[in-house]
Amino acid sequence: MNGYSYQLYSSRNFQPLERTLTMLRDLGYRRVEGYGGIYGDPVRLKKDLDTLGLSMPTGHFGLDMLENEVDRVLEIAKVTDMKAIFCPYLEADRRPDSVTGWQEFGKRLTAAGEPYRKAGYAFGWHNHDFEFRPLADGSVPQQHILDASSDLVWEADIAWIIKGGADPLEWIGRYGDRILAVHVKDIAATGEKIDEDGWEDVGHGTVDWAALFAALRKTPACYFIMEHDNPSDDSRFASRSIETVANF
Repeated sequence: MNGYSYQLYSSRNFQPLERTLTMLRDLGYRRVEGYGGIYGDPVRLKKDLDTLGLSMPTGHFGLDMLENEVDRVLEIAKVTDMKAIFCPYLEADRRPDSVTGWQEFGKRLTAAGEPYRKAGYAFGWHNHDFEFRPLADGSVPQQHILDASSDLVWEADIAWIIKGGADPLEWIGRYGDRILAVHVKDIAATGEKIDEDGWEDVGHGTVDWAALFAALRKTPACYFIMEHDNPSDDSRFASRSIETVANF
């Protein structure tokens, strides 16, 4: 692990971006992960990152942009020196409800990634919880997505796996060779942190990160990215989380 990363979406409510980047640098982060809201001026973004000694090796891009704005995505990835591109989500009204539908989605995602793989980028899927909800035959969407092609890498969001009712250690065992990146976040105890949508700072919730890091070290995962979907204080989240993972 060459420095922990931070998903900038975690600080979307704490502007400006320059303040967030400076905070992360001062806390010891060396990497960040991008998302759609920060790509407006990639040249300026890269300059700000360089000034603070930060890099952005991974980024999230919506499926529509990946399919319909290939040149723009490639420009952003090139300018910011990304290494891996991830599709992060599929809206509820666009999700298949059958095995065949998810198999087709896996093929679609594979096709969407082709121009990026050809350009030298790793390309893959970032999960939420819905991919682990059983279909009619007992299988789950995540397996159909990953089974569509060995070319798809996986950004494993551990907390969302748990929220989906699955065992992350089991999935690491089954598909660990596909994991390139990991979202490191925590879940609050039942009834706590309601104002933060039930999420918690890493190491202060219910997720057994010590056991998970031990398992993840056996995979190709090289990007470990702190994330909190709705922190009331992003500096608290960022500082407490990196303090926790430093022990692993």
